[in-house]
Amino acid sequence: MGTSQSSGGPGPGVPLVPPWTPAAPQDPVPPPPELPNEQPDVPPDGAPPDQVPPVSAAPPAVPPLLQPSPIAPEKRFGGTRASLGDFARSGDARDLRRGLGHYIRNGYGGSNPATQRFGATAQTAGSLGYTLYSTASGAADAPIDAAVLAGRSTEEIATAIIEAVRPVDGTQDAEAERAAMHDAMSELLKEFPEADLLNLSDVEREFVIEKFTAIDVARRFELDVGKHLLERAPTATVAMSRLKQMRAYIAESVAAAFRRLRDQGRTLTTGRVASVVQAALRDTFEVFEGYEE
Repeated sequence: MGTSQSSGGPGPGVPLVPPWTPAAPQDPVPPPPELPNEQPDVPPDGAPPDQVPPVSAAPPAVPPLLQPSPIAPEKRFGGTRASLGDFARSGDARDLRRGLGHYIRNGYGGSNPATQRFGATAQTAGSLGYTLYSTASGAADAPIDAAVLAGRSTEEIATAIIEAVRPVDGTQDAEAERAAMHDAMSELLKEFPEADLLNLSDVEREFVIEKFTAIDVARRFELDVGKHLLERAPTATVAMSRLKQMRAYIAESVAAAFRRLRDQGRTLTTGRVASVVQAALRDTFEVFEGYEE
């Protein structure tokens, strides 16, 4: 699996938001609850059935046309790399914050394009949430068969979930998201040792989704500019320490965004995971963008 050490990040002359990035993440729709058998509706005023006007369905929503993404400028990550070089040597969180500010403002043109760039993260989070929910609830259309996986090792179950949510497609994003899901489930089992991946509680499922989001943001940052941090650290040991510090800082920033959304009543309810994750990403990137030069 590729790592930040072998990646130089995207260069100039390419769209800030790749054209294949999901424009508006959509959550899978959970199956409706089964209703008891009911008598057919009786037409009003005793009108014969063939005289009752049909009920027209609402027209499908048409997504707004998207403007082409701006082209990345020269040295788009120049400010980020300079600040990360300082952070690699000093370990000063202020240098890391400046690097994150440059990353969003200059590397991706602001919090709005950055949120669009992470559309696949939100989309995958929605698919992950639905897969975990439908498996635990025994839905007939669950992407994985819990009965087939019963008795398998945790690693085998995690692999099956990852394959169902984000199959390999040869892209760097898919590779990073698959690794982030694996790490998120590993974090879950450290926090909740008795957790059953085939039957997660609401709290456990939300934990996985939040961890996945934070880990994926950190991985994208590493893939784009992490190589510079590693090269500028005085020793390999220091480099690993700085990476750990950077990941922890991003994880706490993303967790804070989810907390703010919960305070507003926006939770990771099944059916709106992708939209809530997208909102958390936007909140996080707005905070990063606001860091001083």
